[in-house]
Amino acid sequence: MPHVPGLRSPYDKVGGIVYFGRMLDKIRLNALGELPADYASFVGEKPGVFDRRCLHFLGVRYDDLVKRTLEGGTDEEILDWVFDHGGQPDDEEIEVWNGFMAKRGWRDESHDRLVFRLNEAGLSPDGNIATMFDFIDADEGRPVRKG
Repeated sequence: MPHVPGLRSPYDKVGGIVYFGRMLDKIRLNALGELPADYASFVGEKPGVFDRRCLHFLGVRYDDLVKRTLEGGTDEEILDWVFDHGGQPDDEEIEVWNGFMAKRGWRDESHDRLVFRLNEAGLSPDGNIATMFDFIDADEGRPVRKG
């Protein structure tokens, strides 16, 4: 997948939470018709999609988050809305979430999927890209960073 202007790295945090900002970016880009078609299968509440995991973690429904996001406001204001309408994890829960998400694909049940995606994208499974977050960054042309 190519670099998509306006779509941040899954490592980037909003309110200390990884991935949430990327999900907001996908919502906004999709509403503008600027989210590439290849990304359509990676949005919302579909099984195996990071959006679904994030929504579950925060206790909100995708359609509700889309509606709130498109009403406008900063990422932090939208996150505050999520906390009011879903759940507000404490610092330890956020730490566990961030660690879990940032390590998906590394020595877990999703490793085979990571290797498949690397091969599909023509990237080397040489160990430099050890997680799905690393893969997303590399696939979108960002330097791979660790955590």
